Amino acid sequence: MNILVIADPGKCIGCRTCEVACVLAHSAPDALNKLAAAHFIPRLKVVKTSRVSTPVQCRQCEDAPCAKVCPTGALVHSHNSVQVIQTRCIGCKSCVMACPYGAMEIVTREATVQERRPATVNPPVEAYKCDLCIHRPQGPSCIEVCPTKAIYTIDAKVLSDNLRKKREQAAIAQL
Repeated sequence: MNILVIADPGKCIGCRTCEVACVLAHSAPDALNKLAAAHFIPRLKVVKTSRVSTPVQCRQCEDAPCAKVCPTGALVHSHNSVQVIQTRCIGCKSCVMACPYGAMEIVTREATVQERRPATVNPPVEAYKCDLCIHRPQGPSCIEVCPTKAIYTIDAKVLSDNLRKKREQAAIAQL
C-alpha cells in the first residue's frame, strides 16, 4: 500500500510554510540565495478560500490515473508512492488532465548545456508532483515544518484502524 499524506483543513492556517519547505527540500543547498520567483515551484499547493485553507498534494493513488495515461511510462509505483522518472517525461500533460486532485503540474525547467537548442524551440518541461521527499531520510519536509501539525502521513495500519472504527460507529448508529 502506498503512503498517504493528508492535510487537515481544520488545522491549516494557510501560512505556506509547507510550500517553502518543499521547494528547499528539492533544491541545491545554496539555492535560497539564487531562488527566483519563477523557480519557486513547490510540489504541493496551498489552496486558500474565504472558508478554508489546505495544502493539496498527490495522494499517491494505488491505481494512479496519472500513471495509467502516461504514454512514456514516466509515472511509476516505487518506494510505496508514485514517482516521476523525469528522463521519460515528454510534457504531454496527460497526467495533469487525469489527476482527480489537481496535484500534477507541468513546469518549464532550464535546459542543460547538452539540451541547449535554438531559441525557436520550446524549453524542456517536466511533470512535478509530490514525491514524499524520498531522498530525505526524515521523510516529507512539509510534515516536519508545519507549525500546526496539519499535515501528516497515514499508513496501512492507521487507515485500517480508522475504517474499522467507522464501521463500528455505523453499526452502533443502526441500533
